[in-house]
Amino acid sequence: QVQLVESGGGLVQPGGSLRLSCAASGIIFRIYDMGWYRQAPGKQRELVATITSGGNTNYANSVKGRFTISRDSAKRSVYLQMNSLKPEDTAVYYCKMSGGVLLGERDYWGQGTHVTVSS
Repeated sequence: QVQLVESGGGLVQPGGSLRLSCAASGIIFRIYDMGWYRQAPGKQRELVATITSGGNTNYANSVKGRFTISRDSAKRSVYLQMNSLKPEDTAVYYCKMSGGVLLGERDYWGQGTHVTVSS
């Protein structure tokens, strides 16, 4: 019954900025690790950034220094601030809530939001 809804995607010029949002709804029993993934046409889905339940963050090398992941537990939302965007950032961006494997919890995925970086 958990739903994740992404928003904030769109068309932006190289060097521009966008902020993606992911809002969670439904019954959630604990604070989960969250992540943003992206998939471009003809490419595998790749991890962009993660934020753990403790607030620790990690980034793919391709986005370090340009993207920032954050969360607001009170609003049940996760964000991805994207600066200095490049054409190679063009992809569908997905939000994921990671279940605990040892607890038998499933992962939840959003439907994705399109980001296009082009002049």
